[in-house]
Amino acid sequence: MYLRSSRLSLVLAALTLALPVSLLAQQAAPQGAPQAAPQQAPLPPHGWRFDTGHSAVTFRVRHLGISWVNGRFNTWNGSLVYDPANPTAASVNVRIQTNSIDTESERRDNDIRSGNYLAVDSFPEMTFVSKKVEKVDDTHLKVTGDLTLRGVTREVVLAAEVTGTMPGERTRRIAFTATTTIDRMAYGVSFNRLTEGAQVVGSEIRITIDIEATQPVAAAQ
Repeated sequence: MYLRSSRLSLVLAALTLALPVSLLAQQAAPQGAPQAAPQQAPLPPHGWRFDTGHSAVTFRVRHLGISWVNGRFNTWNGSLVYDPANPTAASVNVRIQTNSIDTESERRDNDIRSGNYLAVDSFPEMTFVSKKVEKVDDTHLKVTGDLTLRGVTREVVLAAEVTGTMPGERTRRIAFTATTTIDRMAYGVSFNRLTEGAQVVGSEIRITIDIEATQPVAAAQ
């Protein structure tokens, strides 16, 4: 009986040693224990992180030619490289989830998501990738890049303004506002409903991007 018990103990010990370390760690951790937050990728020199809680991608379009419908995209991300001492070397890349459109009307938002307009099932993202940045004056820039919407890519120019900066010992902040106007018909967003001879949704879309971004002081070098 003693020998059988000893052999059983040895088998159990061997099985325990064979278990993956990660599994043992999971068993040791109490249920509900907080998991470590994933580490953010390091920024490139002069790189900034978008503070999406204090930024917005918004638009407005004519309704019946007499008023405006305003909206925004709630989900987006991207990258920004900007050196105040060398603004023409800046670059920006933004990816916007089209399904996140919000005009404060569920019925209208669903119509915009449909094949009539954005066709979000087929084209879940629209993107902007800068190609050239020109300095207008100390606080104004002209940003030329490619806007891709509904699978169509066209060059657009953003009129950008540096609206403010805030230094800090560990983290600094910067803010921009950029605007442009596009013709939705040029991107295949061509559904054109008329009511009493008036275009329900205008062809021109005015886009405004308000950005607040942060940068660890060490990344500025």
